[in-house]
Amino acid sequence: MTVKIAPSILSADFARLGEEVRAIDNAGGDWIHIDVMDGHFVPNLTIGPAVIKALRPHTARPFDVHLMINPAQPFIEDYAKAGADYITVHAEADLHIDRSLQLIRSLGKKAGLSLNPATPENVLEYLLDRLDLILVMSVNPGFGGQSFIESQVEKVARIRKMIGDRPIELEVDGGVTAEIAPRLIKAGATAFVAGSAVFKTPDYAGNIAALRGI
Repeated sequence: MTVKIAPSILSADFARLGEEVRAIDNAGGDWIHIDVMDGHFVPNLTIGPAVIKALRPHTARPFDVHLMINPAQPFIEDYAKAGADYITVHAEADLHIDRSLQLIRSLGKKAGLSLNPATPENVLEYLLDRLDLILVMSVNPGFGGQSFIESQVEKVARIRKMIGDRPIELEVDGGVTAEIAPRLIKAGATAFVAGSAVFKTPDYAGNIAALRGI
């Protein structure tokens, strides 16, 4: 299995986002990861549905939209209509997770659930059959460029066992480098979000290949 790479446009040049999205598409990125932050659930403020709608014509790659907002449920339909393919909500920001996941799927999108570093994986127990993606935060959400939290490698391994043979992507977000990636793949990760690891140099294709271990 080749791990999927989802470059996070949070680390891209915001003055030319469309161009950056095309560049990471051409460089071999599998998904486009879009971090939506509200300045409330996380200490940062990023983009909304209008920007996602504007970016949608620039690539056919799946949009992996990570809602770091509270509440998320009232805005799910807006992001679906804007062109999201995966919509991920946070376990810590949703009182009615099951309902949110049902809503995402009813809109024809793939449903994801994200766990912060200190959130135990047992929150997934009664939701596994609602999920298409589990996103493990390996930094505290809100800013790019943070260092990887080591405890999340074992957490990924435990979640992999919980998933079993279900067709659920297991994505890791935060501080993933070419050195850390092989350990996460061994633990069972199937996708990586990568911001600074991809955008740190102009060689996006080389940086993506390095994360895959190629």
